[in-house]
Amino acid sequence: MVYHWLVELSDSVSAFNVFRYITFRTFASFVTAFLVCWLWGPHFIRRLVRKQVGQLVRDDGPESHLKKQGTPTMGGGLILLSLFFPAVLWMNLFNPLVLGASFVTLGFAAIGYWDDNLKVVKKNTKGLSGRIRLLGEFLVSGVVVWYLVYQGDLSTVLHVPFLKNVTFDLGWFYVLFSSFVIVGCANAVNLTDGLDGLAIVPIIVCVFTLLLLAYVAGHSEFAAYLNIPLIKGAGELAPLAAAVIAAGLGFLWYNSHPAQVFMGDVGSLSLGGFVGIMSVLTKNEILLALLGGIFVVEALSVITQVASFKLTGKRIFKMAPLHHHFELKGIDEPKIIVRFWIVAILLAVLSLATLKLR
Repeated sequence: MVYHWLVELSDSVSAFNVFRYITFRTFASFVTAFLVCWLWGPHFIRRLVRKQVGQLVRDDGPESHLKKQGTPTMGGGLILLSLFFPAVLWMNLFNPLVLGASFVTLGFAAIGYWDDNLKVVKKNTKGLSGRIRLLGEFLVSGVVVWYLVYQGDLSTVLHVPFLKNVTFDLGWFYVLFSSFVIVGCANAVNLTDGLDGLAIVPIIVCVFTLLLLAYVAGHSEFAAYLNIPLIKGAGELAPLAAAVIAAGLGFLWYNSHPAQVFMGDVGSLSLGGFVGIMSVLTKNEILLALLGGIFVVEALSVITQVASFKLTGKRIFKMAPLHHHFELKGIDEPKIIVRFWIVAILLAVLSLATLKLR
């Protein structure tokens, strides 16, 4: 793409050497993605309104959400479209890890779009069948991970955080394990996306943390100093992650309370899938449970609620996912959102602290 052309020019024009540096392209990717999302946002939202792509509110949801009926959804498409220009301009799209992360993100976006389309067109809040959705997600994840392992671009060794030199080689079972990590993360993010801006900031925090981990894992000196596995080409994930962060911030401009647009499944599944595949590519699959603790707790609240009701006929929470429980306890929506953001940041700091404990 343009990046490769600019690098070739650096052989004759020294000023173009700057494009060889991942750090420069990471910042350039960030600025490009944010400006595209922020400037294009109003037009994108107006287009959704004209097409009557409005949010359907669950009948059994909190009453305070009824006023959100009809708010444009599928805004995750704005985030994905904002990634196009930085991808063309600043990313090494021939890097197998970048290709793998992009394929998972777009594959999960397609599944999310299918789900959203059924909800919007058929006015069915249930959308796509759970079995079909999971089958598609595991298929996308499995194919990408299998190919990267087969090509020798991804190790099957599992690294345990907090402990030095404790590893397990899962062999080909790693394909199933990592697919479960990616699919679980995507659906956990999907469950978290229930309040204005609630999901996008924890996603940004997680991706920023994984960006740092990817950069150090791809740098031989940093990897050796921190005693983490050196991953060839992992640094090239930084410009992609920066674009996701910036597009997320641009989206938050319009998604903050009261939201002008919702990301929909096309956004939550694709971004959740991206967080999952980034943890796999940087060999932080187990650490994701801590880093994405907000998503884990939200998912567990749904699982325990359903299990409790089926086994005992009683509910543990007033409503699941957990953020609805706090709503029904009388806590204002903005306060719930900001507190979840704070917890996400604290978990990210703890996750980065593990670098010095290895």
